[in-house]
Amino acid sequence: MNNINKTVERLPLTNDYVFKRVFAKEGNENILKDLLEAVLDIKIEKVEVQNPEIPKEAIEDKLSVLDIKAQLDEKTIVDIEMQMTNEHNIKYRSLVYLSKNVSGQLQIGKEYAELKKSIVINFLNFEYYRRNSYHQVARMKFERTKEDEYVDMGYSDEEEIATESVEMHFIELPKFKKKNPGVENKIEQWLWTIIGEEEKIEMAEKDNKEIKKAIEIVDTMSMDKRERELYEARLKGEFNYGISISMAKKEGEELGKNEQKLEIAKKMLSKKMPIKEIKEITGLTDEEIKKLKVN
Repeated sequence: MNNINKTVERLPLTNDYVFKRVFAKEGNENILKDLLEAVLDIKIEKVEVQNPEIPKEAIEDKLSVLDIKAQLDEKTIVDIEMQMTNEHNIKYRSLVYLSKNVSGQLQIGKEYAELKKSIVINFLNFEYYRRNSYHQVARMKFERTKEDEYVDMGYSDEEEIATESVEMHFIELPKFKKKNPGVENKIEQWLWTIIGEEEKIEMAEKDNKEIKKAIEIVDTMSMDKRERELYEARLKGEFNYGISISMAKKEGEELGKNEQKLEIAKKMLSKKMPIKEIKEITGLTDEEIKKLKVN
């Protein structure tokens, strides 16, 4: 562990505030470029972050998304998000981000062929898809040709991709950790760094100068009182949001249970069962049962 971080716990890159501060801040473009080259397995010449700022009001508001929007080599738009908790909607959110990336480019007089490629990258700190891979890549593909729709056009190999212009990545960190690979390549080096596996980070730093820079930035943030306050405020916002969702679910479950009781009571009333027995079985009150009789 670096000397600067011996007495203070290192802030986690799995927190979206910390993640954005490291990868989106002006001057850190090469760090982001290295990460994106690892994920997309391409060579990138230039990265331009389009939303480097973090609005003050977004820190405690979990509904505010701290994503990173970047343009690569003037021809690709990328949206990157770190998702800490499973809200069971990431595939829909990802589609919305992708759609916005595309529609946001449609200006009057612009040709469709001028549209830049749109990519959404989701780092997930939970398992989501029932697939045997930690890195899912989704593209717009054609279905297999149906036998009754087959036309002999002489194609020995049919095209599989409908368009190369859209792409979604889902990187499930727990699956990567379960696989437990080494640090042989950039993607492994970066994912261990994001997860925060100290031994693997030390190995990755020796081989990748951009990872070393990223860790130095995180360690400096970790020692900064104001940065820790902002991180904790974001964490608090996430916690409060989680509590609200949990309470809403519980209320919904309770409401569902009560509706079931009312349905049971209705059936019992229709069979002329005594009110006393209905109360004992359902736990409903006299008043609740009387309302059912009136209705």
